[in-house]
Amino acid sequence: MNTKNVIVSALLIMLGLVIGLIGHGFYVKSGIGSYADKDRYVSVKGLSEREVKADHVIWPIVFKEVGNDLSELYSNVNNKNKFIVNFLKDNGISADEISVAPISADDREADRWSSNTIPYRYQLKSVITVASDQVEKVRELISRQDEFFSAGITCESRSSSFNGLNELKPEMVEEATRNARAVAEKFAADSESTLGGIKTASQGQFSIYDRDENTPYIKMVRVVTTIEYFLK
Repeated sequence: MNTKNVIVSALLIMLGLVIGLIGHGFYVKSGIGSYADKDRYVSVKGLSEREVKADHVIWPIVFKEVGNDLSELYSNVNNKNKFIVNFLKDNGISADEISVAPISADDREADRWSSNTIPYRYQLKSVITVASDQVEKVRELISRQDEFFSAGITCESRSSSFNGLNELKPEMVEEATRNARAVAEKFAADSESTLGGIKTASQGQFSIYDRDENTPYIKMVRVVTTIEYFLK
């Protein structure tokens, strides 16, 4: 092989290496750019709230009797239980909405650890629970609980709940997602970017709580979604 051919071959090899390096550098640069684009995103939250009426109520009617004659105490408690159950049934509460717990008895003489004298040895406790979807009806009866007081019966605090969450979930999630996107679009516009697709999305837990302590029959339902959008 003459000198001219050797030089030409060497030049061709060098040219090939340069082209290869340039091409390799282009793909590396392109890859870095693509990776950087994927790393640009914004995380936003969307809120949805509803005010709803409770659709279920639990009302424990509790009273206690104290004395030294156990059989007499049981008789008094049973008579009061009958009075309460009749009152509830006469005012629109069905039998399957009423449960009467077994009477509990406490012998304070047997369990006493103090040397102090106690006036009454026995304490009996009765609990009658109303569990009903007739929220307004139960509210009406609660407002008449002074009729229990005259019979020596006191009532503990009631609780209410909302069971229609599954019907609200789809529209609330949709609203929360829509609100999250509106926030993301505003962020993208302010940062001179274009909003891309969703990177990740998570639906927060639904929470149900009383609107305030005076209206436990009115509930607030709340959900927050967290969504990450790509930015271009």
